[in-house]
Amino acid sequence: MIFDLDGVLVDSEIWWDEVRQAFAREHDRSWDDADRAAVMGANSRAWSNTMRERLDLRGLLPEEIEQAIVGGVVARFRREGAPRIDGATEAVRRIARRHPVAVASSAHHDVIAAALSATGLDDVFAIVVSSDDVEHGKPAPDVYLETARRLGADPTACLVVEDSLNGVRAARAAGMTVVLVPNAAVPPPAGTAELADVVLERLVDLEPAAIVPRSAGSVTT
Repeated sequence: MIFDLDGVLVDSEIWWDEVRQAFAREHDRSWDDADRAAVMGANSRAWSNTMRERLDLRGLLPEEIEQAIVGGVVARFRREGAPRIDGATEAVRRIARRHPVAVASSAHHDVIAAALSATGLDDVFAIVVSSDDVEHGKPAPDVYLETARRLGADPTACLVVEDSLNGVRAARAAGMTVVLVPNAAVPPPAGTAELADVVLERLVDLEPAAIVPRSAGSVTT
């Protein structure tokens, strides 16, 4: 079983937006909903380039923008702890007792590490994959296919929990069964629910054994 991170395990989607907004203000720019949509699901290489272009910051290298944003999000985790989603940590631990679990996130590895440490889930996930580990971020299937490979699992036997449109599209492109748990702070756009196999209001309500994966009859990983 594979979990996205931001918006699924921790309520941190809005943090990324707030850090980017603050960065834009520091450079006398603005960052709006359209900008947020343009980077949703992208890996660090892609979103730092997108920010450079959309904010017209030709004097900065993409690596400098990446460092500033990642550093800002990590600092919030260290300063404020995890912005928790009710029941998410407990649900993960319950599921992990019966199924192999992994994280597949668009976030930088430093952010993933800070989030898992803040939630106390760093002892649960033996497999953690960032979109920075693969060529393309979400909505491409790369991060999910790599996670399945590391799990030693058939992608069609994998169950994914996502909160975003690009995340759902990525998991579907990988041939996986997708559970959408919409994030209240940064809800997915209209039409996302129709692409998911299952829609739940809360992660705590997830019972993997009750969901038939795309390879019917397989054990859900």
